[in-house]
Amino acid sequence: MIDMIKQWRHVFKLDPDREISDEALDQVCMSGTDAIIVGGSSGITYDNTVDLMSRVRRYELPCVLEVSDLEAVVPGFDGYLIPMVLNTADSKWMIGQHQQAIERYGYLIPWDLLITEGYIVLHANSTVARLTGADTELSTEAVAAYAQAGERLLNLPIIYIEYSGTFGDMELVGETHRQLERAHLIYGGGVDTAEKARQAAQVSDTVVVGNIVYSNLHQALETVQAVKANKDSV
Repeated sequence: MIDMIKQWRHVFKLDPDREISDEALDQVCMSGTDAIIVGGSSGITYDNTVDLMSRVRRYELPCVLEVSDLEAVVPGFDGYLIPMVLNTADSKWMIGQHQQAIERYGYLIPWDLLITEGYIVLHANSTVARLTGADTELSTEAVAAYAQAGERLLNLPIIYIEYSGTFGDMELVGETHRQLERAHLIYGGGVDTAEKARQAAQVSDTVVVGNIVYSNLHQALETVQAVKANKDSV
């Protein structure tokens, strides 16, 4: 799983709770993006997750589920991303829900398809920050330390810097990336133009593009080549 993810430079994240036409989905999946992540922070159900997965499955590109709700875990994805929020004081989002999931469904879990992500949530007004109680008022040094703790103490293969809904501090992202030795750094948040995609690609291993798909598909599609053009910059 991690070897596959390390090949990704650009990924579209699609929300099961938001509508996307067949025509728009076709353009997204045929855009040259490396993969589709299915996930969101609210309104995720088993039914809408199954529906979106079945539509994406018509195309020959990897499709993974980012698990945010135990009731919406659907079999049939190429892999499952398991977030652990590193900058929260609420252990529920670090290990609590994970323990509950294993206690309830451990015998069904395809362990070889699971990859854990160390999330660092940095946009205070985002749904995910409010939901998890993330401490978003962090210095560059503090964020880099969280990332190093995730990589070196917890041995997490992925560090995910999430600005969810706003474009983040690229100097902070770049410095965090430089402090990592093994972990794969994913950036997500506010990538809604080719230029922002280019900037994010210069300081991360994978760029995730999400919300702009639903408001300006043309601009979303332009991010693919902007990221791919920077494939050798990190």
